[in-house]
Amino acid sequence: MKLKISHTTTYSYDAPVNYGLQQLRLTPVSSPQQRVLDWSVAIDGGAPELTFNDQYKNHTTLVQVNTGTTSVAVTASGEVETLCSDGVLGKVYGAAPLWHFLQDTPRTTAGRNVKTLAKTVQTGDAALTSLHTLSAQIIEAVPYGLAQTDAATTAEDAFLAGKGVCQDHAQIFIAAARHAGVPARYVSGYLMMNDRVDQDASHAWAEAHVDGLGWVGFDISNGISPDERYVRMATGRDSRDAAPITGMRVGAGLESMIVSLQVQQ
Repeated sequence: MKLKISHTTTYSYDAPVNYGLQQLRLTPVSSPQQRVLDWSVAIDGGAPELTFNDQYKNHTTLVQVNTGTTSVAVTASGEVETLCSDGVLGKVYGAAPLWHFLQDTPRTTAGRNVKTLAKTVQTGDAALTSLHTLSAQIIEAVPYGLAQTDAATTAEDAFLAGKGVCQDHAQIFIAAARHAGVPARYVSGYLMMNDRVDQDASHAWAEAHVDGLGWVGFDISNGISPDERYVRMATGRDSRDAAPITGMRVGAGLESMIVSLQVQQ
């Protein structure tokens, strides 16, 4: 399947920016699940300073915000050909070893409730089935719901909130899998929805490492493993590692953000 994507993030400031730096993970890379046919990133209100692949093989660009600007717009667009692999990325590895994905982060530390979920996770021949069971348990305990959490919400806090979005579901899954001894990581990307082209935000899911298969994806929010409707962008130990855009700025004033996203064949 060939998917066309256009993703614009616009930041507006009510006072001029003295200094700003953004880190972009908005360029997909080819993998066993996808082939990048065409891609570009345009920046209005800033300029790229450095491009590199990080320890997770994420294509990363550092952007310096123009001094005195009151608006920055970043547009990522292109075409990616995807393949259905039943969610199995396989034995694809970067510089980060598997034990790195067993380490907790502030956002993926297992609390009491997540530790209870982790009891259902098994290793060996039963690992794959038990991870699908974990995914189903998470969406039952924490139904999809907006405005209950934010970008910095931890896995345990998302569980306690009783509702969450794809970021929350992925981090609960990761925290539980790691507590059970299964390497797990966060994936950011895009999902073509069957009922719409315009979307409010990009998507996220989790991957767990299963012996014999390698990395396997789990979209907890939708109860499936990623298929040809998904485009991978970045991976990491949690949502911050794989965030499409992170950054900092110096200057007074408030910031607002508007996202425009279209994913279609």
